[in-house]
Amino acid sequence: MNADIAPTTASQAAPARHFTIRLSATPRGARLARHLAAEQLHGWGWPYDSDANHTATLLVAELATNAALHGRVRGRDFRLRLTLHADPALRIEVTDSRPDRRPPTPGDLHAPSPESDSGRGLVLVEALSTHWGTTGNDPYTKTVWCEVALR
Repeated sequence: MNADIAPTTASQAAPARHFTIRLSATPRGARLARHLAAEQLHGWGWPYDSDANHTATLLVAELATNAALHGRVRGRDFRLRLTLHADPALRIEVTDSRPDRRPPTPGDLHAPSPESDSGRGLVLVEALSTHWGTTGNDPYTKTVWCEVALR
């Protein structure tokens, strides 16, 4: 597991802090992403039992689970990146290896039927984040991201 934690100095502009790690695109990797995000937020001043930590951790769990289920390519990892801005706001990015499998665009999500066992992850992301979306800057990956205000 490779981790990169880099606080910036006061003379640099926002973003204030970063945390980046590559994890296996498996349910275990998604679970580890959630635990590492909670630990990182605790270290940045949002305790485990705070609403901000719970919300951000839930968002990480949903995006990482989607990367493990829908963005998995055998032998390739997914990347979790947390960026803490000074306002304070947190940007969560999960990059996977399936650029051909893009989620619906924000505002185009449809709630699943009550009988369905899945399909609520991005509905939660849309409800809990200030905004979210996808980017794909190369032909090999896509990034699903969201931002949440930490108060």
